[in-house]
Amino acid sequence: MKVLAYFVKLALVAPLFAGFTHGKLEGCSKSIAIDITGIYENGDTKTYFHYCEDLGDGRGYTAGIAGFCTGTGDAWEVIQAYHKLTGGKDDFTPMDATLAKYAKSGSDSTKGLEKYCSVFEKLGKSDTRFQQVQINSRDKMYLKPAQDAAAKLGLKFHISEGQLFDTSIQHGPYDDKDGLLTLIKETNNSFKANALGDSGSTLNINGKNVDEIIWLKKFLDIREEHLKHPKNPDNQGGNYWAQTVYRVKSYRYAIDQKQYNWGNTAVKILDNDGKPTTVKCSNVPK
Repeated sequence: MKVLAYFVKLALVAPLFAGFTHGKLEGCSKSIAIDITGIYENGDTKTYFHYCEDLGDGRGYTAGIAGFCTGTGDAWEVIQAYHKLTGGKDDFTPMDATLAKYAKSGSDSTKGLEKYCSVFEKLGKSDTRFQQVQINSRDKMYLKPAQDAAAKLGLKFHISEGQLFDTSIQHGPYDDKDGLLTLIKETNNSFKANALGDSGSTLNINGKNVDEIIWLKKFLDIREEHLKHPKNPDNQGGNYWAQTVYRVKSYRYAIDQKQYNWGNTAVKILDNDGKPTTVKCSNVPK
């Protein structure tokens, strides 16, 4: 469920203090972040390796644990990674030319992919190699860019990095008009003076001292505006995006609970219906 991305790097600000340790998502904190996003994407914390459908959002088929899309190219990357394990001889192979064409053109067409979802569902349920490919692809394409952006900003809280990861999954991690890096840039540009707070973490944004939680709240405001009014002309899912503002409201709720860092303790968020729910560290590798 990503927007079309242009792979152009955006310069981000350096952390205020050299040698800082930011709130890198790993272990329990990674599990919690992934499960929170899972609730937004699927309504619960189960791992849907076999999920596949056409959401009608202009991105073709959306499938797997990170909503890999045939119309944005990330699904084709997953399939190619799987081909490396199968020698290119598997049930996806007959669809390769069509998948490559739609990935290149950004087409939302599903013509020629009539068997795509049935194959994705079968392999997602039964093939551990295909499941691991999805995990690796999600981490490489969406988690790592979010972590890299968080490190460059100097973010220290898991809640901040979790929000960047969730944004990366939904908006894409790059600098297209609704992408993660664009939202970060707009957030940074909004600070013209010091914005002091009591979170205990101060960022250097445009030479100004900005409290991390104040920065995160502004980022959420900007993300909500993009969800309600998508700016990417290639994004045909504007109405669909507007219905997902609950992702922003849920993180605001967690901020209000001052749940900044996540470990073995449970984290309270709002589910997609606006009801409080608890997310705990999962023993299942994410």
